[in-house]
Amino acid sequence: MKPFKHIALIANVELPEVTEPLKRLCRFLEKEGYSVALESKTALLVANNTLPVFDYLDEELKLDLVVVVGGDGSMLSVGRSVAELNIPLLGVNRGRLGFLTDIQPDDMENQLIRVLAGDYIVSNRFLLEISLSRKGEKINSGEAINDVVVHPGSSLRMMEFELYIDEQFVYSQRSDGLIVSTPTGSTAYALSGGGPILHPNLDAIVLVPMNPHTLSSRPVVVGGDSSIEIKLGLRNEHSMVTCDGQNDLIPQPGDVICIEKKMQPLRLIHQADNSFYATCRTKLGWGSRLGSSNRNR
Repeated sequence: MKPFKHIALIANVELPEVTEPLKRLCRFLEKEGYSVALESKTALLVANNTLPVFDYLDEELKLDLVVVVGGDGSMLSVGRSVAELNIPLLGVNRGRLGFLTDIQPDDMENQLIRVLAGDYIVSNRFLLEISLSRKGEKINSGEAINDVVVHPGSSLRMMEFELYIDEQFVYSQRSDGLIVSTPTGSTAYALSGGGPILHPNLDAIVLVPMNPHTLSSRPVVVGGDSSIEIKLGLRNEHSMVTCDGQNDLIPQPGDVICIEKKMQPLRLIHQADNSFYATCRTKLGWGSRLGSSNRNR
């Protein structure tokens, strides 16, 4: 029995290089007898008038799997929706790094045959829930798979804020902002900011200061169940809260940003032989094994 029967395809239509593998993917899935639905913009690239088309992911589609053709940014955008619906997500890499997308177009059909037959692993990735409060009243919210970044927005001035973890005061800081990252996001913006790499299986959150006006401020790793509060200073007139580099919340001076782990995880599908460390070696340029004479040293 096939673990996946009803599959949705979503592509990053802004990438011209997705068209050819997307058409191949449609032909392959139809030939193998899968029920395929296309996101409306994706359908324009395929030019297939026989497959059903949808505008938004919802429960009525009764999907077993969503396949994204694109890069990590596309996976993040779709991932926030499928996590809520508890639909697993698989990525065909047409981006640059591809930490989340491990199906390669050159050997796509052979890799997919194994995955769709059940030869895969599931990696559960937790999301962050963000709420923005003003004078004790919640005024906005958001979600992030990679990270939440509090920053000065269009202003070139440093911002001021206070950090609280589990209602305990940690520090006040003047800096270019703060990155609050999941393990999934630890290889993204947080890594560029000097943060540590966290294995995806860790139940932890990393906080990375951005250019702090002190030499003693360093990244901090806290438990995944921690409640994080960032209270903005009264001079932060142009601050922004950016989720996954895609969605912005606009706070005002004195607002409070609360960040916590979302209970419903994102289920990523990977090939059975997928290795996080091998991905790091490939994507980050880590050194490969030494000669056989040095392996035991």
